[in-house]
Amino acid sequence: MAKIAFLGVGAMGREMALNLLKAGHRVSVYNRTAAKAKPLIDAGASPAATPAEAAAGADFIISIVGDNDASRSVWLGPDGVASGVLKPGAVAVESSTLSREWVMELDGALRKKGLRFIDCPVTGGPDGARAGTLTLLVGADKDTLEEAWPVLSAYAKRYIHFGQVGAGTAYKVLVNLIGAVQGAALAEGMAVAERAGLDLKKVGEALCSGAVASPHVKYMVERIVKGDHDDVYFSTRWRRKDADYGLRLAAELGMTMPTSAEAEKLYRRAVDEGLGEKNSSVIFDLLHKKR
Repeated sequence: MAKIAFLGVGAMGREMALNLLKAGHRVSVYNRTAAKAKPLIDAGASPAATPAEAAAGADFIISIVGDNDASRSVWLGPDGVASGVLKPGAVAVESSTLSREWVMELDGALRKKGLRFIDCPVTGGPDGARAGTLTLLVGADKDTLEEAWPVLSAYAKRYIHFGQVGAGTAYKVLVNLIGAVQGAALAEGMAVAERAGLDLKKVGEALCSGAVASPHVKYMVERIVKGDHDDVYFSTRWRRKDADYGLRLAAELGMTMPTSAEAEKLYRRAVDEGLGEKNSSVIFDLLHKKR
């Protein structure tokens, strides 16, 4: 069994790390808020005070944190992975949703430390992480990916290999940008329906059984109809962040994305109004109220 360092044990990371423990791997965990690691410690993981301590001698180092800044901190910060004693040839797996620019920079920095790198965002949400059915969106050398798969399969049912490092992140930020646009369009449409005097419950039923239905639409509709944005599946803060990363990628490629840019502004407005920790469906409240 492998020795694994796991960095970041939020809603996703906690379930992924628990599945690694269940598979028999030795797992050392680091989280900025140490108390959140307690369920893993109780399940047999070893606590680490710093990312460097967690990564010392590890075969695999897996990170899933919130954004570029958090990723930079755990990998390259003063107590980050790169500051410690690393096993030559160990595999670094970055599963956070980040900007492609940062992922490429991180790959170069870790290679200089003798690590191999897998760009590996995930999809499937906390439920998929718990069930071990995530899909990995991978950018990596094929041989490194195949070597890592027996470990990563503890929490994933499949992977899609998009190409070399950066390709997995490119797909992830673009699909999340599509989700941001879809969510904004849905909120606008339901706000118009409400203003037109339609029963939102019936509107939701029709949407969820029609051509535009998708898992994303269904969970957004459910929360909008209930008016419950405290049941967080995808927070407004992270939706805005991911949309921003998608727009950055488009800008790097010399492209303008007018529809996506307008959607990002709506999520940014929600964050600015103190709604960042609410489910992203809360943007409906900005549209159906006179604000």
